[in-house]
Amino acid sequence: MAEIGKGVSPGKLASNVQKRITRAQEKVLQKLGKADETKDTAFEEEVANFNKQLADGTKLQRDLKAYLVAVKTMHECSKRLHDCLADIYDPEWFGKEEVNSLVENTDHLWQEFHQELLDNAVVTMDTYLAQFPDIKARIAKRERKLVDFDSARHHFASIQKAKKKDEAKIAKAEEELGRAQKVFEEINYELQEELPTLWNSRVGLYVNTFQSVAGLEEKFHTDMGKLNQNLSDIMTKLDEQRQVKKDVNAASTEESETAPNHNLSGSDSGSDVPKSPPKSREDPPVSRPSRPTSSQEVIEDNIIDLIEDTLVLDNNITTPSQNEAPTVTNGSSDAELPPSVLFKVKAVHDYGATDNDELDLKAGDIVLVLPFANPDEQDDGWLMGVKESHWLQNKNLLAKGVFPENFTQKL
Repeated sequence: MAEIGKGVSPGKLASNVQKRITRAQEKVLQKLGKADETKDTAFEEEVANFNKQLADGTKLQRDLKAYLVAVKTMHECSKRLHDCLADIYDPEWFGKEEVNSLVENTDHLWQEFHQELLDNAVVTMDTYLAQFPDIKARIAKRERKLVDFDSARHHFASIQKAKKKDEAKIAKAEEELGRAQKVFEEINYELQEELPTLWNSRVGLYVNTFQSVAGLEEKFHTDMGKLNQNLSDIMTKLDEQRQVKKDVNAASTEESETAPNHNLSGSDSGSDVPKSPPKSREDPPVSRPSRPTSSQEVIEDNIIDLIEDTLVLDNNITTPSQNEAPTVTNGSSDAELPPSVLFKVKAVHDYGATDNDELDLKAGDIVLVLPFANPDEQDDGWLMGVKESHWLQNKNLLAKGVFPENFTQKL
């Protein structure tokens, strides 16, 4: 025996069971054609529209969620790809900081796109479909109440047609008919008001949903396109620098093999025109600055350097006190220098670095010459050092690099 639910009296349970039996009997009679069935063609069309609307909305909701999952997957793949680029991008390459910033901005853009799709499309569809279960339940209830109404109507008609009329039974049957008719008409009226409105609302929902998705996609792809263009420009610049360095290195090698030597300062000087010695390692090249183009310009530069050195020497020829360390030509103190410094040199000509391990020199720069960690790595004609200005300012030798010895003179 089935257990009676809490709050349901035996009498109520029996009444519900009897209603189900009566409805089942009425449906059988209607299908057999022995009892007429109330038909409402217009309402049946509205119910058909409701079922189609529910199916379409459910499919759209499912596809939107699948699209959101795809966006999340693309976000994760994009993040891994750009993180990989940031990890393998050498700090010395062009645009390192810009690349890191692009990676962060790309990740933020994907997150924002995903969240806005969720708020403006998926959540909207969830809210829209949340009203359908209640309406579907009321449509089913209307169908049951219609069967009750038909059954009460048939019962009242059969009592009226009986040969022996019982006024009490007729009155009770009429009362039940009126009650069944009232319940049915109330729920029927509500649904006839709601279903057409609900059916028409689908247009506005589709318009708002797809306008939101289209607008969000347009903004996302526009912003993403700008980031991608910036990344492409950085890659192009990096490749251009690599190609220029390669061409300059090739031209420098060819020039050193074929071009005649020239004097820096005419017949009085035996040194050659500064030319960076060939290096054994190959790295991406960059364009180098112009060098002295005539012996006359070189002579003038040497004269100016000589005058400047003389003035500095004149100004520094004083007797140092016991507490002062002796100074050198450039005004710095030898006592402040790290013990690893071998000696100092002064750049006599500008030198534009053509590799990321080289120093950029301007005429007059003082360089602290350091030993190579591995003497086998030193190329002929090249020294390792750090600018004295960097050492004085930072007290470290991290910004060291190699430079051609023939662009400098030893102090």
